[in-house]
Amino acid sequence: MKQKSKAAPGVPGWAKVLITVAVLVGAAALIFTQLPRGAFSTDLSLIGQGKPVAVVARDISFVAGAEVMDLMNGVRHEYADRMEFLVAHLGRPEGQAFARDYDAADGTLVVFAADGSRVTSVRAPRTDAELRRALDAAIDR
Repeated sequence: MKQKSKAAPGVPGWAKVLITVAVLVGAAALIFTQLPRGAFSTDLSLIGQGKPVAVVARDISFVAGAEVMDLMNGVRHEYADRMEFLVAHLGRPEGQAFARDYDAADGTLVVFAADGSRVTSVRAPRTDAELRRALDAAIDR
């Protein structure tokens, strides 16, 4: 007569569910952190079209650009009627061309006057005051 052998106990069902939920929550958190912040336009053709423009260079592999975008979101409502806010994505050809033309890296803010001339560039502004000085320089021209 053959004896039936019992299989070694595996991972309990509740643990599998818990692990699955943890992986899904982690994946959702990762995806959420990669979403664009504040719906900035990427239409760089707006530079020189009669309104001052602030462009932040953004590379999704680094955090400086995301931090500058968060900073810009904090003051954007004060300037929205007087200037455009754009993003140059450094992973796209037009963003790479922008970076070459204006010596921009992730987090660099380049501010243009209404006629399209560059007013100032700031490498990763850290404070509202630093950001406002750059934006005001274009508006006051």
